[in-house]
Amino acid sequence: VQLQASGGGLVQSGGSLRLSCEVSGRALKSHIIGWFRQAPGKDRVFVGNINWLYGGDTTNGDSVEGRFTITKDRVNNMVYLQMNNLKPEDTAVYYCAATREGDYYAIIPSYLSAYNYWGQGTLVTVSS
Repeated sequence: VQLQASGGGLVQSGGSLRLSCEVSGRALKSHIIGWFRQAPGKDRVFVGNINWLYGGDTTNGDSVEGRFTITKDRVNNMVYLQMNNLKPEDTAVYYCAATREGDYYAIIPSYLSAYNYWGQGTLVTVSS
């Protein structure tokens, strides 16, 4: 197992939740760790990502900018997605993903095909 996401649950609109992603195996050598989400009946979309190997540069998707924050803990091999001011439209299964080891990006990718390793997903439900 390369990635293990956890921390999902039921939260009221306006609330907060923190998701965790445990990074292991080959994913430890990945350049980028990303978060994606998939709502029922919809495509999987980009949420945000972080430079896992160098520094802490992050990018966020437009729909979560200013509400979601990604951080990392290289000592414990964890990546976190802090989600604040949650909205019902944030309801989805959230996945963490990692780029393939040895692939390096000048521009941090937001497209799914750049990510080679995927966790199993954790469900976030936001009630109105």
